[in-house]
Amino acid sequence: MSRMAELTTGRLLTSWQPDVPALLLVVALGGLYGWGVLRLRRRGEPWSPLRTAAFMLLGLGTLVVATMSALAVYDHVLFWPAAVQNILLDLVAPLGLALGDPLRLAVEALPEPAAARLRRTMTGRLIRLLTFPLVSTALVLATELTIYFTPYFATALRVGWLHELMYLHLLAAGSLFVVPVLTREETLPAWCTHPVRAGLVFLDGVIDAVPGVVVMTHGTLIAGAWYLHHHPSWSPDVRQDQQIGGGAMLSIAELIALPFLLTILYQWARAERIQTAALDRHLDQQAATVPAPAVSAPTASAPASTTASADRVRPWWETEENEVAARIRRQHGE
Repeated sequence: MSRMAELTTGRLLTSWQPDVPALLLVVALGGLYGWGVLRLRRRGEPWSPLRTAAFMLLGLGTLVVATMSALAVYDHVLFWPAAVQNILLDLVAPLGLALGDPLRLAVEALPEPAAARLRRTMTGRLIRLLTFPLVSTALVLATELTIYFTPYFATALRVGWLHELMYLHLLAAGSLFVVPVLTREETLPAWCTHPVRAGLVFLDGVIDAVPGVVVMTHGTLIAGAWYLHHHPSWSPDVRQDQQIGGGAMLSIAELIALPFLLTILYQWARAERIQTAALDRHLDQQAATVPAPAVSAPTASAPASTTASADRVRPWWETEENEVAARIRRQHGE
């Protein structure tokens, strides 16, 4: 039985412990992101402060809370802090990191040869396979179920390096789904348009609820031998502790699904506005450059004139080479 002090609201807010591997990861990611922003600003190129805030506060901040706060202090004696840790690393931290759009920042900040290598890597076969929406969703679900319903979690409580690896595993699995859906269109199939992505996010919210429901209702204790041995006298019953953990997982998964879906809907509306504005500009340019047709009697050459006119009014995205045109071609499956 554990002799740790009772977990009160005050201790939940003030208890902290260092986690060196997690701290090194936070410092490395934060340093690289800050370097990229500084490099763009020195070139006079803008970078949204909101993206920086999302990456630093929601992304890295969640990583710090999950691995070094009271959740980490008490996760070896209570199940529910460990469950909250895992869902924060699997869902919340990846969302914050993705909103910061670190891959686009890296492409814009790196020298062209390095940026080209990064683009090739991100569009390679392995990354495309791992970030394929159905595959990445299955990986998130499989990660959660594997952790709780195999010896993985119980072993990680005993073995420090495996516990750190579990943190990284959760963060990576969540990022494989969230980052491409929010920021890396070129890694997704052509059919994965904004409406499809909104549907996938809704489906992911439903799937993410499954581990919480299963943990909450599971008849067998998860890592039962460990928690029965380390169970503090002041804590709830071990079975009730597991039910609280499953309920917390379910609640956080459903709460985070709403801002995720709203972000996709905002991106969808913004993309539509950009496409509409671009289409209007191209139509105005075509109207200004194409001369008014001369009125003349029909001749034998009429079919050729008709063909030429048809060529002039082809949709502009079929002939232009730019980012907006490429996006529309992908949406049309061309």
